[in-house]
Amino acid sequence: MKLTLAQAEEIAEAALKGGQAIGKAFSIAIVDDGGFLVLAKRSDGARPLTPSIALAKAYTASVMRRPSRMLQPWAQSNPGFFAQLSQMGNQPIVATEGGVTIKRDGEIIGGLGISGGTGEEDQRICDEVLSSFGYELDFPAWAGSAQHKDEGDDKRG
Repeated sequence: MKLTLAQAEEIAEAALKGGQAIGKAFSIAIVDDGGFLVLAKRSDGARPLTPSIALAKAYTASVMRRPSRMLQPWAQSNPGFFAQLSQMGNQPIVATEGGVTIKRDGEIIGGLGISGGTGEEDQRICDEVLSSFGYELDFPAWAGSAQHKDEGDDKRG
């Protein structure tokens, strides 16, 4: 299964509408399963750096095979390694809210990144939009991270 441009456009439009509903000017990035850009959109009035941040979040969610916020405990427990990891690949790897892996029928087909709100707002819109289109939000915790309440109790990421 591949993420199509039509699916990416549908997701992006819903995310932009979600931002408007809460009074935020978002940038949205959607990548395929390899982390390559499929679509990027920037709302009128979105801050200049938000497209780059959204792309880093989407890339992270795709290539790391988990929502970007699931990397937070790892980044905190091994900051030196994570700093090196974050510089590898085509985009930075980030451990923050607002990047969610796009998964359907157990298969990872891409990543969605949103930037422009608070981390919590970015994450909420990602989750709401992907859920509304029937994408899966369950991801297993990283090995060895069961002690982290975020990952053990909330499988959405």
